[in-house]
Amino acid sequence: MQLVEKEILIPARDNQDGLLEYLGQAVAAGLNGDEIPVRVAVTRTDSEGYHCEVGILSGVDHSKAESIESMFDLRRREYENNQDFNAALLVPTGIGAEIGGHSGDAGAVARLMAASCDNLITHPNVVNAADINELPENGLYVEGSVISRLMMGTVGLQKVRSNRVMMIVDQHTDKMFHELSINSASAARAALGLDCPLVVKMEDRILMRALFSKSGRAVGQIEFLEYLCEVLEEHRSEYDAVALTSLISVPERFHSDYFDKDSDMAVNPWGGVEAMLTHAISMLFNVPSAHSPMMTSSEVMNLDVGIVDPRKSAEAVSSTYLHCILKGLHRSPRVVPDIPIHGDPGLLTVANVSCLVIPDGCVGLPTLAALEQGIPVIAVKENKNCMRNRLEDLPFAPGKLFIVENYLEAAGIMTALRAGVAVDTVRRPLADTVVVNARRQHHTEFAPAATEERTSRV
Repeated sequence: MQLVEKEILIPARDNQDGLLEYLGQAVAAGLNGDEIPVRVAVTRTDSEGYHCEVGILSGVDHSKAESIESMFDLRRREYENNQDFNAALLVPTGIGAEIGGHSGDAGAVARLMAASCDNLITHPNVVNAADINELPENGLYVEGSVISRLMMGTVGLQKVRSNRVMMIVDQHTDKMFHELSINSASAARAALGLDCPLVVKMEDRILMRALFSKSGRAVGQIEFLEYLCEVLEEHRSEYDAVALTSLISVPERFHSDYFDKDSDMAVNPWGGVEAMLTHAISMLFNVPSAHSPMMTSSEVMNLDVGIVDPRKSAEAVSSTYLHCILKGLHRSPRVVPDIPIHGDPGLLTVANVSCLVIPDGCVGLPTLAALEQGIPVIAVKENKNCMRNRLEDLPFAPGKLFIVENYLEAAGIMTALRAGVAVDTVRRPLADTVVVNARRQHHTEFAPAATEERTSRV
């Protein structure tokens, strides 16, 4: 089994209604029969069309492939459940986001957003900061592709008190590294109360390689994914969530360049291939999953990086990067597939999603799903990234797209939506109230009949 990234140019069209269905059909037409899309980003929209980068899984057993629902399948919500105000906060992995594109440096943003809602649905890239994870108490730690499926209406989320978290570790040539990983699991058991039923050491390892696409996104390539799937199948009854740590192949200079303030490496090179892996695992097994990269050597671990960019500092002071995912997976909600939208009140479905907060310019499945589902989108301009799309060009209904300067303003928009306050009413000048004169319309097709009836009575 293999995961790769494929670039697909989809022709532009004037009418953008039904854009999600149009892109889904075009992506399907560009794939071979045994290829399954697991991740998609529209990196740029211009006169040529929609420049898409699609994560592709191939080599899946035929019987298994037939049971996998397409990520483009949409179940339209028929109403919004207003009992709670639930926000989804996304910072897509591998796009070089100014905030949240480094090492959990959107954690403070998550805490701010969480103060403006009842539940904050977010993903590992936002709060994973190596051995730090400041997920707010009302935060739901959900793998990115699961959030996409939630927005598409094809899965629900069920809160849990705790999960049994199995950890899968590459058997390193230097035993110190897999021993450090085991110690991380033990530390989480002792300090967090984590239920970790077992740690599996992988002698036959999957091969992960970090790459960059033409757009500048961090992507990658994964081979021998079947080795990991075999382990997940073998122990399926023993875990509710899976923590992964494995080696990722990158050029040696990447490690020093990443921390160098004078380097032009704006995008974390590891995150893209990690997201490809967890998207595939969550799709195949419907379980919460998260990945941390394993140090490649003691030389890399002992690099003298000096004082680094504060956004990357969590990685500079950590050795395994594992506690963040163990803490997140500890209470990550259960993924419930094939549920009716009007289902169990204990489930959070697309009907419960009140708004989506994203960096400006990002068009992927969550944005397109929000467009189709009538979910308000708040796009933050200050969170610059390598995506080149104009959200204003998409056919959002009035009052469903808010483009704001920063996350402080985004929190204000969320509070207004939650309070039912029209945003324009708290700004000045306040526009005049619209007044329309209604005139009775005379329908000529009825007039002759009325005349004829009156004549006959005379």
